[in-house]
Amino acid sequence: QVQLVESGGGLVQAGGSLRLSCAASGRTFSSYTMGWFRQAPGTEREFVAALGWSGGSTRYADSVKGRFTISRDNAKNTVYLQMNSLKPEDTAVYYCAATRAMGPTRNTPSYNYWGQGTQVTVSS
Repeated sequence: QVQLVESGGGLVQAGGSLRLSCAASGRTFSSYTMGWFRQAPGTEREFVAALGWSGGSTRYADSVKGRFTISRDNAKNTVYLQMNSLKPEDTAVYYCAATRAMGPTRNTPSYNYWGQGTQVTVSS
């Protein structure tokens, strides 16, 4: 069982930066692939980024590639999403999630554990 709690969301102007954090409970955090997803009002939840359990492999949505960076600190049971050059279309509730999948999958149903989400709003 893994419990996830996101933090770091807020209101930022276009072009600005935010760093989201996701703190995980449990002693097996380092064995999980971690992902970030987002959901804007009236849309489906979409994949943003994922990071394998070792931290050596990553995957990003095309819309965030080159602007967002996912990382993890297994000693702190925390995964991060550094978001730079933010755009109004990045506005959404951001969720972190955990899966036992071997690699950084973008497949939403494979994620077993989800946080409650944190709101990110980018003003133009």
